[in-house]
Amino acid sequence: MALPVAEWQARTARLWAALDPALRERLAAASLHDAVQLGCDLLRSEEEEEAALVRLCHRARTDKDPEAASWYREQGNREFQRGHYQAALRLYSKAASHELPGSPEVSVCFANRSAALLHLGHFEVCLEDIARAESHGYPDKLLPKVLLRKAECLLCLERLQEAQDILGVLESKIALNGVMTTHLTRLKKLSQLKVKLGEKERCPEPAQETRGGIQGEPEIWEENSRISGASSSLSLRFDAERGRHLVASQDIVPGQSLVKEEAFVSVLCPGESLPLQDGDTAWDTRATKADLYCHRCLRQLLASVPCQGCSYAKYCSQDCADVAWQQYHRTECSLGALLLTLGVFCHVALRTVLLAGFAEVSRLVENLQNPEARCKPLSDAGAGSRGIPGCGSNGRYQSSYQALFHLLPHTEQHSPEHKFLCTLSVVAICKQLQAAGLETAVLNQESPQQWSKPKTCEKTSDELSPELRTVAEAMLRHVLQLQCNAQAITVMQELGPGDGDVVDKKPVRLATAFFPVLSLLNHSCCPNTSVSFSGTAATVRASQPISSGQEVLHCYGPHWCRMRVAERQQLLSQYFFECRCQACIEELELGVKSVVSIRNSFCCPKCQAHMQGEEDTLCCSNEACATSASRDHLSGRLQDLQQQIKKALDLLRVGKADQAIKMLLKCQMDAGTFLSPEHLLMGEMEDHLAQVYATLGKWQEAARHLKKSIEIVEMHHGPSSVETGHELFKLAQILFNGFAVSEALSTIQRAEGILSVHFGPQSAQIQELKEMKACLSELPRNILQRT
Repeated sequence: MALPVAEWQARTARLWAALDPALRERLAAASLHDAVQLGCDLLRSEEEEEAALVRLCHRARTDKDPEAASWYREQGNREFQRGHYQAALRLYSKAASHELPGSPEVSVCFANRSAALLHLGHFEVCLEDIARAESHGYPDKLLPKVLLRKAECLLCLERLQEAQDILGVLESKIALNGVMTTHLTRLKKLSQLKVKLGEKERCPEPAQETRGGIQGEPEIWEENSRISGASSSLSLRFDAERGRHLVASQDIVPGQSLVKEEAFVSVLCPGESLPLQDGDTAWDTRATKADLYCHRCLRQLLASVPCQGCSYAKYCSQDCADVAWQQYHRTECSLGALLLTLGVFCHVALRTVLLAGFAEVSRLVENLQNPEARCKPLSDAGAGSRGIPGCGSNGRYQSSYQALFHLLPHTEQHSPEHKFLCTLSVVAICKQLQAAGLETAVLNQESPQQWSKPKTCEKTSDELSPELRTVAEAMLRHVLQLQCNAQAITVMQELGPGDGDVVDKKPVRLATAFFPVLSLLNHSCCPNTSVSFSGTAATVRASQPISSGQEVLHCYGPHWCRMRVAERQQLLSQYFFECRCQACIEELELGVKSVVSIRNSFCCPKCQAHMQGEEDTLCCSNEACATSASRDHLSGRLQDLQQQIKKALDLLRVGKADQAIKMLLKCQMDAGTFLSPEHLLMGEMEDHLAQVYATLGKWQEAARHLKKSIEIVEMHHGPSSVETGHELFKLAQILFNGFAVSEALSTIQRAEGILSVHFGPQSAQIQELKEMKACLSELPRNILQRT
């Protein structure tokens, strides 16, 4: 979660309520500098609060635990024996993350994981794990089976000479062992491998031709001389009403890249885990985002490299682990439980100052405290960008700590209670930094040779050093900035079991990040851009034509197609502005009825006309009918319906497709009696039915239902929306698998056109569509003519 755990929020709320009113008034009006000082004084005198925080941290287990490692390894062995290799892979990774560095059990975890990787066909990664097992002292008596596995991988990868060399080593090891009977099975498999190896040498397979022309054309890109990571088609502007913002300096076409920016800082959102009760000895076997993605670059993990100091941080490679350690994790490692307890925003704030370095943090904090610097007038950018906050002395706006530091924290507009929570949280982190002997690491006073592992020493003083107070002030500023400037990095995650033929995906929040250039984009409920992510990099593309002089706008979350204006305005209140975009003005001032209200409405159970009304009782819009119904009653029916749909999907997950179909069809009939035919839930049910029929290989039925879903999605989101693009992608997969060649080709073309605008020609979905198209185009002409 972004904010601290609920128990810490509740404790700080009670502490705030118990404060003397005069002190509350002082805290509410205090500058960030003074707030940190007051927070230090309060937390020093509230030993009970510090003790409570320590107790909360015990619930977030981030230290090494050999007992947990043994348990996870046993669970992995069970899954492996059942043939559930993907589950075994995850469990062996969990086991490896809990093993103590240098223990022989670590090598066993890597060796076991290599076996799962071999069965899953990940030969290169299997070889990496075998190398890890060997480097961590894998027992010599067990080495023959690992070498045999290595030879199998090399054989599958066509690395014949290397495979033959390994087999020679393996033969000598078995011969030297002396007890040949214990290796009969292995010898038999070895002889089979040698036969395969000989066959491959005699009859080498022709090299597979790589498909030509699959990769999309590289995008034309000219970087802006005044804004790093931005296109030359943009200009930076400033005025009192809109603040810093970007406008088109020339006409822009849909799909054109406008911003390509690497996050200054990002922190993986840990995901949910099962809470452990007192006395509970079982560990959670579920895979969360913390298990599935690299904690530094956010790539999807296959065989994670665990941190040597904690069980939490996991990386895609040793290189990523080493870079993370040098840049920030050497400080964060021993604070893992505290950072998980105090939330992602506090974690982002700490990592931000660690990446920036104390010298730069101190310089900017001191400048902010300088009245002359604080009162420096801001010029209108029509005459240049030198006066715009965040720009350097040369007038260039860079994706830098200086630009990030000058994002508005809205200190005066946050509630006093929220500022109090944030203040105590960042002070608690800085006190722990000092207590753990990590202050010098934070201040960059150690040489790289001393970074091998964090120091631990007894706390010498309850008083924070002046340097750590500076760090706390910067961190408090960043936590407050994040409410308006945090960017959610999202990833498309697969839903349901999937059979490999049709993959259903939805966007999920993967990490929270600071993007200084992306933060220049103001909000609109009907934006003219689309944002996509690849690892820690964001790309902004035009989603519609943008004329020269027009502002470039991004949606902060509440889109006009997805919720009513009142709900949007409520959500946007966290950003401390009132949205005046075209969609909001039309609904608020011109009385235009929200499409969400119309299409997602209830319908009359008698005549199926729309039900209307703002009160508890809804009336039929057909005057001749005059039927009325309770809003609460209809809302209750909607909730029951959603529960039935969830049960149907649960049946599909356990392989009961026929029962899932019956339940979904029953849900459809029930929905038709009280929901508008255009209701989004009606489209979702059609989508679910398509998914079930695709699982059964009934492609025509699946396509029929998905086309109905697409009609409803287009009504809500528009024919060129990303939602429509995703649905067309699924339809292309179904038509491809159903051998409906002509219709598949036309659907692929339409899906390509939409998705390339939102994600670019190099995206994974576009490449898959191109591969499908190439495959269909290579079919014999007589087959193409018949379809």
